Amino acid sequence: MRISYNWLKQFIKSDWTAEETATLLTDLGLEVEGIEKFQSVKGALEGVVVGDVLTCEKHPDADRLKITTVNIGESTPIQIVCGASNVAAGQKVPVATIGTKLYDKEGVELLIKKGKIRGQESNGMICAEDELGLSDNHDGIMVLEDSLVPGTPLAKILEIENDEVFEIGLTPNRADAMSHLGVARDLRAGMTLKNVHPELITPSVTNFRVDKRTLKIDAEVKDTKLAPRYCGVTISGITVKPSPSWLQNRLKAIGITPKNNIVDVTNYVLHELGQPLHAFDASKINGKIVVKTVESGTKFTTLDDIERILHEDDLMICDEKGPLCIAGVFGGKNSGVNEYTNSIFLESAYFNPISIRKTAKRHGLSTDASFRFERGIDATITEYALKRAAILIKELAGGEITSDIIDIYPKKIEDFSVVLNYNNVNKIIGQEIPKETIKKILVSLEIKVNSVSDAGLGLTIPSYRVDVQREIDVIEEILRVYGYNNINFSKKLNATVSNSSRTEDYKIQNSIAAQLNSFGFHEMMANSLTKPDYVKLSENLREEFNVLMLNPLSLDLSAMRQSLLFSGLEAVSYNINRKNSDLKLFEFGKSYHKMPSGYEENKHLSLFVTGSDKPESWTNSQKPSDFFLFKGLVETIVNRLGIQKLETKPVTSDVFGEGIAYYSGNDLVVELGTVRKPILKYFDIKQDVFFADFNWNFILKLISNKIKFQELPKYPEVRRDLALLLDENTTFESIYKIARQTEKTLVKEISLFDVYQGKNLQEGKKSYALSFILQDQGKTLTDEQIDKIMTKLQSNFEKELGAVLR
Repeated sequence: MRISYNWLKQFIKSDWTAEETATLLTDLGLEVEGIEKFQSVKGALEGVVVGDVLTCEKHPDADRLKITTVNIGESTPIQIVCGASNVAAGQKVPVATIGTKLYDKEGVELLIKKGKIRGQESNGMICAEDELGLSDNHDGIMVLEDSLVPGTPLAKILEIENDEVFEIGLTPNRADAMSHLGVARDLRAGMTLKNVHPELITPSVTNFRVDKRTLKIDAEVKDTKLAPRYCGVTISGITVKPSPSWLQNRLKAIGITPKNNIVDVTNYVLHELGQPLHAFDASKINGKIVVKTVESGTKFTTLDDIERILHEDDLMICDEKGPLCIAGVFGGKNSGVNEYTNSIFLESAYFNPISIRKTAKRHGLSTDASFRFERGIDATITEYALKRAAILIKELAGGEITSDIIDIYPKKIEDFSVVLNYNNVNKIIGQEIPKETIKKILVSLEIKVNSVSDAGLGLTIPSYRVDVQREIDVIEEILRVYGYNNINFSKKLNATVSNSSRTEDYKIQNSIAAQLNSFGFHEMMANSLTKPDYVKLSENLREEFNVLMLNPLSLDLSAMRQSLLFSGLEAVSYNINRKNSDLKLFEFGKSYHKMPSGYEENKHLSLFVTGSDKPESWTNSQKPSDFFLFKGLVETIVNRLGIQKLETKPVTSDVFGEGIAYYSGNDLVVELGTVRKPILKYFDIKQDVFFADFNWNFILKLISNKIKFQELPKYPEVRRDLALLLDENTTFESIYKIARQTEKTLVKEISLFDVYQGKNLQEGKKSYALSFILQDQGKTLTDEQIDKIMTKLQSNFEKELGAVLR
């Protein structure tokens, strides 16, 4: 936000420098990020004075040059050689003296030096308008009024503006400071505490009066919740033309391009008082003004000549034929002021901040008006700002006020009541502030003290301070005005050593992240907001479990993710499309679910591997990543976490084409596998992607348990392998179930360590290589027992799955 110091001094008379003022504003919480010099004419015409041409004679050696003597207010006139055809004796002209720097409209610098032109001495330059940077006119020298005194600085005559502009980093809660008046209020409070007592000077509207009642435009507000206050007045007989230089300079200083006197006045009052205004061409209003919402799908063309499709919740300013303006956001093309306008309807209103914010986001619009309405303006100055603007328009555009002010304000927005306890002030601030100082600060902030007791104060907060509604907010106001730098602090540093758990989440994450980095993985951080339709890619995810945003920025960011898979695949697809197809990514993140029992957040570690395992090199050939390499990486992480005795089971999630899961008892630790082709196709990925999903919440619980000791088995385990030829539709899950049903006691682990499908196998067949770990806790297994179990397993596989031993 840009604040003009000259403008600010219209509210507070101060002899402080801009730097001193900026320091105080920053201490008050209105951080001044920089101070920029502004000059309405570059160089501010320093060194340019009024000259009186005493003589003008033809140059002896040049037909187009003339030799002049000019009085510039010094004891001796100076000689200047001039090439302008219109220069003549007796004129008052602008003279750039020796050493002056001039700038044209493009900012090109010209240094005036003493010199000779065709043998004749020249001690300055008589200037044209374009040479001074005032316009593009170069028809001849600029001739001034005869009454001017030679030697008078031209900057004084032309009212050249020299200003200093504060760039303030305004925090979103400070809606009250979104104007020069708001900043002046804070500045007065800060100066008051420094025993400087400036008066806050506000523009007077006492001379507002209705001239005639010849153009009445009625107004109706159909939804007073969306438009709690609506004011308007008509002004007739105006002349739309450029604004005077003082108004243009005020607007240019804060980065606003002047348009015409009507629009410029509305912008001026907006930045002066913080109240947005809008002027309608009264001749384009059919019947009365109606403030309402319209049907969804209604088309409306805004001032930027873009046709927009309205939403049913968009508040519109309409007449009896249709919309004229998006309330508080943007005007309409067909109702705005132009050079042919001779009467206007001037609007000043207070609109619901949430409604304006949603409408502005919905249409991708951000204007000075919506910026203020979104944060909450002062509803008490709606009529005052309207009068202020009407008076200025009459002064600058002529005309007459031709109607009474419409003021629809059915339910007044009340001030806030707060009880302040002195003990709480001292406790929060950490230092006792004198009670009289507290009262002085509150009064300077226009906070009314209703009651006083030994314990505290009963206060009324102005309604425009939307950020001050609780006792803690009042304490914050006291502290920022009192000054954070004025709070004493102890030079003694106290510290305690906290008992830090070995299994704190961040420690475990850092350890695993370091290990993954050593394997060539890169950490990613995806947005937790995603498309709600992603859940349709898996039957394990439910659409009704989506956590939806009430005010989404877009449809693609309207739901919290239920799985880390899809946001990870977005990153994979993004990289592949940019020729980075060999990827190893990991993310620590959360999934979000709206369960029947309430909202749930679950933490995960996700891994993604795709493309070649190692970069191409002359020392080794490229080898694509495969399931077993990925499985080894996952098992390495599990081992690093110190988790043992996991049981391998088939995956339950349908996002995997092939995969396995590791369980601790009945709880899932991690599932991994190859992502299904249809899901990859959705993300336009044509290469295999391996995905692992760690249940991080359970892992933290698992490794935080006290260490349990179990006697190591005294008797050895035995491994036996089987290679089975199966139908391609047969899953590892079906094999796993049959094996468990066949032998529940002695078979400890069942693993799939190879899958083959292709050459030398019948069509529709695949080969599974399985390992079985057998162990008896009480004795050594004999070959007869082992063979009996393996024969029984083989027999059941053949009977139930049609398996053939390879």
